[in-house]
Amino acid sequence: MADAVAPARWFGHPRGLATLFFTEMWERFSYYGMRALLILYMTALVSSGGLGFSTEKAAAIYGWYTFLVYATGIPGGFIADRWLGHFRAVFVGGIIIAIGHFCLAIPGLTAFYFGLGLIVCGTGLLKPNVSTMVGLLYSPNDARRDGGFSIFYMGINLGAAAAPLVCGYLGQRIGWHWGFAAAGVGMVFGLVQYYFGRRHLPTNADAVSIGQKHSEPSPSGGASEKLTAAEWKRLGVIAALFIFAILFWAAFEQGGSSLNLFADRYTQLSFFGFEFPSSWFQSLNAVYVLLFAPIFSWLWVALGPREPSSPAKFVCGLLLVGLGFLLLAPASGLAQAGTGVRVSPMWLVGAYLLHTLGELCLSPVGLSMVTKLAPLRLVGSIMGIWFLTNAFGNKVGGMIASYFERLPLPQLFGAVAVVTIGSGILLLIFVRPIKKMMGGVK
Repeated sequence: MADAVAPARWFGHPRGLATLFFTEMWERFSYYGMRALLILYMTALVSSGGLGFSTEKAAAIYGWYTFLVYATGIPGGFIADRWLGHFRAVFVGGIIIAIGHFCLAIPGLTAFYFGLGLIVCGTGLLKPNVSTMVGLLYSPNDARRDGGFSIFYMGINLGAAAAPLVCGYLGQRIGWHWGFAAAGVGMVFGLVQYYFGRRHLPTNADAVSIGQKHSEPSPSGGASEKLTAAEWKRLGVIAALFIFAILFWAAFEQGGSSLNLFADRYTQLSFFGFEFPSSWFQSLNAVYVLLFAPIFSWLWVALGPREPSSPAKFVCGLLLVGLGFLLLAPASGLAQAGTGVRVSPMWLVGAYLLHTLGELCLSPVGLSMVTKLAPLRLVGSIMGIWFLTNAFGNKVGGMIASYFERLPLPQLFGAVAVVTIGSGILLLIFVRPIKKMMGGVK
């Protein structure tokens, strides 16, 4: 394996970024391919190969599943920090994920729930630790770090863009279980390249913080060392932004639930005469990231000392996701007007654009922020805790989606807009004191 700070050999970044980029790309292909089908499969009639669940039940299962996918990042980070190390945790997690997707390809409720459980466990090992390894590629003050995370985020979305097109088409046009099987194949591809690219990863990717004997004392101290006052303040920043990140993800993750159902039931599924599966809308967010992530990566570097702080970027993320739902409120009113006419797909195209711009202001910035603010000896565990923002956001998002058939959609989408825009304005008021607590970290 390469040194922790490797020479710039891949788009101006350490070569190990490429290995992690493609690992995450294929893992996200498997996850978003399955996610694009999940609520549609659960609510589809049994006669058409689905499970025949009510929308309320399907949304509840979707919320719990996506909650657990991210919540298991805590034990996943703990296991990596103390026993497996980050490299092995990612590899073992990928194997479990692949098996889970292949279980979903087997008809029957037993295989369905067992497959979801395996994906939950595997993602808990893989997700926080692959992100942690990206941070380990850079020295603490390396100016390329945020740009590296933005490039890494492009890998996530390259997989997420292709997944609904492939898995969605197979699932909705050929058979649900063909789509789930394709997701498993994608994870296998990711594991193969991860194994053969391991020599480019940082040397400390295999290290564990507790229970490992060292010939020399660590300069950063053991994991049991007491935290300093500055470290406590920085952890306080993570805790404060944790709440706002939950609100963001609760709105943003409607893409896989209520917005997925809105696309399937109320939106025109043709463009200039070309008909497409409703799950293809799930690719929009990822395509936008591929288009705009390089711009954002360049922008943060180009702004230099004028670059907004992490809290200020969070404000932008909340406002933009709220505006996306504000746009959908009148569209949903037209859809439920009782005329039986489906609305233009451009409403969703515009909403997903706003959501994506908000995501680029918040998600990669949040990952980078954790690796900068968390004590090095606890970074895996803190990253796992940070993924609880996605977990709780998805759980709240599932609760919101359960009202899809119980509330008028303009009221539902309008409420989401009010909460997210209001929380963005609230955070804006506290940006300055939060920056002081960060102790010079942007």
